[in-house]
Parts: sequence; structure tokens; C-alpha cells
Amino acid sequence: MTTPATAQSGAPTGGEGPQAGWTTASRRIGDRIFSGSAVASGVLILLTLAAVAAFLIYEGYPALVADPVDVPGGEGFLAFVGPLLFGTVLAAVIALVVAVPLSIGIALFISHYAPRKVAAVLGYLVDLLAAVPSVVYGLWGIFFLAPQVVPVYRWLENTLGFIPIFAGPTSTTGRTMLTAGLVLAVMILPIMTAVNREVFLQTPTLQEEASLALGATRWEMIRMTVLPFGRSGIVSASMLGLGRALGETLAVAMLLSASNVITVNLISSTNTNTIAANIALDFPESSGLAVNALIASGLVLFVLTFVVNYAARAIVARRRDFSGANA
Repeated sequence: MTTPATAQSGAPTGGEGPQAGWTTASRRIGDRIFSGSAVASGVLILLTLAAVAAFLIYEGYPALVADPVDVPGGEGFLAFVGPLLFGTVLAAVIALVVAVPLSIGIALFISHYAPRKVAAVLGYLVDLLAAVPSVVYGLWGIFFLAPQVVPVYRWLENTLGFIPIFAGPTSTTGRTMLTAGLVLAVMILPIMTAVNREVFLQTPTLQEEASLALGATRWEMIRMTVLPFGRSGIVSASMLGLGRALGETLAVAMLLSASNVITVNLISSTNTNTIAANIALDFPESSGLAVNALIASGLVLFVLTFVVNYAARAIVARRRDFSGANA
């Protein structure tokens, strides 16, 4: 029985006491361990990023300051990396132009049109496609896609040949920059679709039901509620796909018989190379300053990818206050 004196003195009763104090102390220790681990992980990421940047700068600097004659191509580093940078951006842009509308359409079908069982199967397949190795996509592009698109390229040359990108002459193998861009589009499509699907599924149900109750069709409801709500997610998915397309190596290296030139012709046998594919193809046979030039081109790709991701974060941050409650 608890006496008034005991109650006034604050002595522990019942389940209180040393056990409760031990539990509180253990929770505090666990919080400190978790907090320290999280901070250490964040610092480790920054240190790794800084180490990669330092390595690229240190190893690529000799090529940046070398005599232009000594750099591969004999015209200096800018002339060496310029066509590669152009080809990298061109292939990624082609992939993005094709993949963005397709990923949005597939994600909308899975999230708002398909029956639940069909949507579950399609979602699983989309996630599975993201795990396919790039070499498989490269083989698919070489042996299946490239021969199939040759008649299409010939039609483009005959019909739209006045446009520089379709000027031709058409490649007889179909292994062109446009084919490489299509393969990249297929590669980045699964991850973009998965992100868009999850974003669309987070649209507040009350907003969707309110639109339908006011007489909107399903497409009008999607256009007025789902797409505005998921705009930042669409941008994030697009930039994520763009980042992978910029850095893709093996599939592009397998598809293109490229040279160090700048051309906007997408269907001819003369193709620009990409930075990643050029490094993969030339590094085993390079030595001396040629290796430094390849590493310096990797530094350019590193900076380009960093700028793209920073721009994506800035775009998404502009809409961070948007939500279904304050729309």
C-alpha cells in the first residue's frame, strides 16, 4: 500500500524503477548509435564523391595542359572531347524524348486504367526490366532492332531527307545514333515508369473523386489532378533516366561504329561517339597521355552528370511545398 509519504517522496512504484530507467538509457544509446551511423554514412558519401573528383582532376590534368599535338587527335583536348560530349548529349536527348511520354503513358495505365490484377503483373514486369543487364539490350539492339529499322530509315531519308537529321545516306546495318538512342530509351524506360507510377498513385483520392463528381471524364481528372500533382515526380524520373543515359557504356559501344566527328545525321553510318563508350573502347589499348585524356573526358562526364542532377534537384525543390492539401 502506498503511503502519502511515499507518494510525496516520488519513490518508484509498480512498473517504474531501475527497469524503466534502463529502458530509457538503452533507447538513448540506440538513438545515438543510429544518429552517428546516419551522419557517418552521409559524410562517407561526400568523401567518396570528393575522392572521385580529386582522382579525375589529378589524373586528367596532364591532358588539360598538354601540348595540343600530344593529345589524341593532335588538335588539343577540347577538339578531342567536344565531339564525344556532343554525342553523349545527343544520344541521351533522343532517349529522353522517346522515353518520357512512354513512361508517363505506361505509368498512368498501370495506376489508373488497368484492372488491379493486370496492374500488379505489369508493375512487376516493369520492375523486372530495370534489372536486365545493358549487354542484353546491346545484343537486342544489334541483332533485332537495327535490321528492323533500316526500312524505316530509308523511308525517312526519301520523305524527310531535306531535314539534316534524316539526310542520309541510310546505314545498311541500322547501327546508327538513332538506333542507339532508341535502345537507351528502352533501357531507361523501366526506372522512369516505376517512379512515375509511384508518384501518380500518391495523388490524393479526394481530389480525384471530387473531379469525377463534378462531371470530369477520367482523362480530364488525370489532366487536372494527377499530372499537376506528379509534375515534380515526372521531372525527377526524367532526370534519373537522363543520368543513366548519359553514363551508359556497353550498349552504345556495341551498337555504334563511331568516329570522333560532330554530325546531326541520325540515320547514316557516320556516327558520333559518346564519352563513356569511347573510354570503354580505347582504354585497354591506351598508354601515357592518351590515358590521361580519357580520364579527363571522364571528368567532363562527371561534371555534366553533376550539373544535370543539380538542375533536377533545383526544379523539384521549387515545388516542394506543393501537396494535395494546399493545391
